[in-house]
Amino acid sequence: MQQLIARNAILSRAFETARGHLPDTRAFTQRLGPGLITGAADDDPSGIATYSQAGSQFRFGLVWTLLLTTPLMIGIQMLSARIGWVTGEGLAANIAKVCPRWLTMGLVALLVVANTINIAADIGAMAEAARLLMGGPRVLFIVGFGAACVLGQVFFSYERSVRILKWLTLALFSYFAVVMVVHVPWHQATIESLQPWAFFPAEARLGDYASMVVAVLGTTISPYLFFWQAAQEVEDQQKRPHAAELRPLPAYAQEHLFRIKQDTYIGMSFSNIIALCIVLATAVTLNMHGITNIQTSSEAAEALRPVAGEFAFAVFALGIVGTGLLAVPVLAGSAAYAVSEAFGWKASLSHGFHEARGFYAIIIAATGIGTLMSLFELDPIKALVWSAIVNGVISVPIMVAMMWIGQSPRVMGSLTMSGRHRFFGWAATGVMAVAVVVMFVTA
Repeated sequence: MQQLIARNAILSRAFETARGHLPDTRAFTQRLGPGLITGAADDDPSGIATYSQAGSQFRFGLVWTLLLTTPLMIGIQMLSARIGWVTGEGLAANIAKVCPRWLTMGLVALLVVANTINIAADIGAMAEAARLLMGGPRVLFIVGFGAACVLGQVFFSYERSVRILKWLTLALFSYFAVVMVVHVPWHQATIESLQPWAFFPAEARLGDYASMVVAVLGTTISPYLFFWQAAQEVEDQQKRPHAAELRPLPAYAQEHLFRIKQDTYIGMSFSNIIALCIVLATAVTLNMHGITNIQTSSEAAEALRPVAGEFAFAVFALGIVGTGLLAVPVLAGSAAYAVSEAFGWKASLSHGFHEARGFYAIIIAATGIGTLMSLFELDPIKALVWSAIVNGVISVPIMVAMMWIGQSPRVMGSLTMSGRHRFFGWAATGVMAVAVVVMFVTA
């Protein structure tokens, strides 16, 4: 007993030393990682296309969806991060504890399919945006972006990858710049967003509106984000000395659960604020000028040029490239984590290629197949639709399994989710279930 008390005292001193080691500002930035990157990756080129369609077709009539999804998105992402940190294992490994193996493998397979389709749509959008900015063959940009995303994950260490992804989140500020350039009628935007039924476009069908609601929900709350954030918490913990021994200490657990909360709140709020900026920018520059048929993010950028000017066009297009470079590694990485955990392979960006061949093989395969699909000029709208359908099919059972895990003392020990967290988690699951039903009814 005395040895145990002495050991805990040593660990407590190590914990306090680690806490006081960094200045406050640097300590704050160090806390931002998995949540910030996950939130920023949610605004990928496919998501930008969806938000651009929402703004161009229905002006301010879908702003309420972003307000609705923000607390739900925060709740479910906090749960995924909590599961990864508390258990020291990724989401697929934990789902296998509460679900039959056939269901776990089926969900993982569908996740890989959805992510690969999404990668194809994102790389195609990045190439088209780069072509608009610089000219040149689209094929060259597709191959270049695909190769850059693969090489970055295979040859960069975990620390360097995280550092680069953090810097790439700055690309999203380009959409703040676009909103600052254009004139937003804030009073009209507020009224229409609170009473969308009173300003419903005469030419639009109810089914189109319902489908766009589902698209926004599916784009904002996506399964690949769950797997990525949980895996990043595991990666981050593996880099901390004595993390497993320190976890039972109440002060240590409180500190890191607060870090997860802070990181997730900032990351998800940032994500939805950017989505709001995209909806507002396209509503003002496109819908209010009679442009209502936007199908891709690059079309939205090009349509901005005659209305908002060259600066807004260039900034919007650069944002597509920057967010794509951030999102594609997250999409490929989340698929690799899920498959590797399901098969018991080593799953870590901290390992070299020869240490985790299966893990890196999935990254290369998902990105490579997505790049090939882009070369064949995959229809971007069909890609988004199929990706949304697959994500919709798997999101609800994954979220239900996550809620079971989060509430299970057998898996989470004394660090099960709180009552408020449970409310928002089940609310997010219920909203996604309704969205899936609406998606199939209106399809």
